Amino acid sequence: MILLGVDPGLLRMGYGVIEAQGSDVRLKEGGIIQGGPSSTPIAQRLLTLYDGIREVVAEYSPIALALEEIYSHYAYPNIAILMGHARGVVCLAAAQAGIPVFNYASTKVKHSMVGSGRASKAQLQRAIQTRLNLTHVPEPNDVADALALALCHWQMAGATEMILQGRRAS
Repeated sequence: MILLGVDPGLLRMGYGVIEAQGSDVRLKEGGIIQGGPSSTPIAQRLLTLYDGIREVVAEYSPIALALEEIYSHYAYPNIAILMGHARGVVCLAAAQAGIPVFNYASTKVKHSMVGSGRASKAQLQRAIQTRLNLTHVPEPNDVADALALALCHWQMAGATEMILQGRRAS
């Protein structure tokens, strides 16, 4: 199964595509979709991001999309609003392709990968490197975060399936 993780942002959006078969998982692709500089009107940046994520979805046909939930420090509410715009175009592209979207808090993703919701970026990158047998840590952070989202969903989907199988056996 192909899973897509997306780390939303207006300047740049990270994405990570993994392929999982049973307990084996491997990297298909990770990259950045550039939204454009902050001087570019927001409508144009959103269109660029939308077109970019649609291309990724069309190329890989994922069965699910894992998306980072919005988190913003209360002192900076505008960041949450801007991230909502980026998340919106991702959700729209997924809905148009019939792909379900699963939302994960960054603390949940870090906990699933490292065992601590307060793990550092470096710890997360090393965990991804190990899990995907990569020769280098995934960079930039946007790509690493997107891959972590996809891996987190893969782990959560596997755990859910085991629970469902256990209920069926009862």
